[in-house]
Amino acid sequence: MIVRLVDVCNSMRNGFQLVVILFVAFSIQAQTGYQTYKGKVVDEDNRHVLESVNLQVKNTNISTVTNAEGEFTLKVDNDLNTGIVIVSLLGYQPQEISLDAIQNGDTRIELKQQVTSLSEVSLVAFGNAEALVRRVFNDKYNNQLDEPVLMTAFYRETIKKRRRNVSLTEAVVNIYKQPYSSLRRDILELRKARKNTDYRRLDTVAIKLQGGPFSTVFLDVMKYPEFIFTSENIGEYRYEFMTPLTVNNRTVYVVSFTLKDRMDQPHYFGNLYIDTETLALVSAKYELNVGDRKAASRMFVKKKPRDVTAYPLSANYHVDYREKNGKWHYGYGRVNLSFKVDKRGKLFNTTYTLASEMAVTDWEPNPNNTLAKAKDRLRPNVVITDQVSGFSDPDFWGPLNVIEPEKSIESAINKIRRQLRRNGD
Repeated sequence: MIVRLVDVCNSMRNGFQLVVILFVAFSIQAQTGYQTYKGKVVDEDNRHVLESVNLQVKNTNISTVTNAEGEFTLKVDNDLNTGIVIVSLLGYQPQEISLDAIQNGDTRIELKQQVTSLSEVSLVAFGNAEALVRRVFNDKYNNQLDEPVLMTAFYRETIKKRRRNVSLTEAVVNIYKQPYSSLRRDILELRKARKNTDYRRLDTVAIKLQGGPFSTVFLDVMKYPEFIFTSENIGEYRYEFMTPLTVNNRTVYVVSFTLKDRMDQPHYFGNLYIDTETLALVSAKYELNVGDRKAASRMFVKKKPRDVTAYPLSANYHVDYREKNGKWHYGYGRVNLSFKVDKRGKLFNTTYTLASEMAVTDWEPNPNNTLAKAKDRLRPNVVITDQVSGFSDPDFWGPLNVIEPEKSIESAINKIRRQLRRNGD
């Protein structure tokens, strides 16, 4: 029995499918040549934790992001341990902090909000917000990386049944990133992975996310604009200038977009964040309107058992770009999906939440565009198989940078380890 939940972009255009399948403290490792730095990033004024903050070692491509609890882990080679970390987030003043200052695992970094008024931003060059958005996509060849690069990225995927984690996937992948001027799609290679699914808690229904790391790579709207904006449909949206923001001391236009007509049908809406100087896309945060249950279900559910009803409750997307030497590239992507599954004969329906995120942690030029061997390449419809043994090794990732696990994920990992010990694995 298979129920496939397909992202609406596939129904709107023949492109990427995001598919859900339902079946019945600071440490030094001198011997390994790297050091690990831990801390938390919060808002200076209200002390709220800050999520998706970018932390990058200055003059390198090494980076990581904070988790939903504002926590981070950053691994740096010993020869860089006197370096500087640039801490940045959209809407906040960036901060530079020495790695020496993070040597205490309890380090708390505070960022101050930075507000920009419309009067400080010139909109004279654009007759309206739509003209600006069109310019962003027309100028992408000038603003985006136009050379092949090899990226290292960390990917995490979680599935929850109600509030309980039932599946956890973590992986480090190589992304053979193709130039933004090329029609060739990016190639992914699995470098290291671990996965565990608690099938006992899934009762008769289990969930797998098809696409794996591709679910976040294809959020790169500058590389794959066809999933939201095409030359045919870009005029179907209503655009509006919002209050501008800043990132890394650069002013950013904020443009909201939503469908002009047929508002009852599933459609994307959200905000685009555009650098005022280069007109490069800095970030995009948007969601899918799933108010029409039947229509949304037709978009997502492609096959299901007769006694199962499934429909999406929400679909949220987030992509961030990083800048290096005047060129921008994909840096972070996140997808959050939730849906209800109702099985005939059961008294209560079940809410499932799926979250997948990817952070590029390092990259280097790939001038010869050397690619992974065909047999090692991940397919866009991949479902990563269970590989539970990796959870027994506390140093499984070694020097590879990862997104610090949140408390609930850390608890799930510890539970998996206890189970493995009981089983003698």
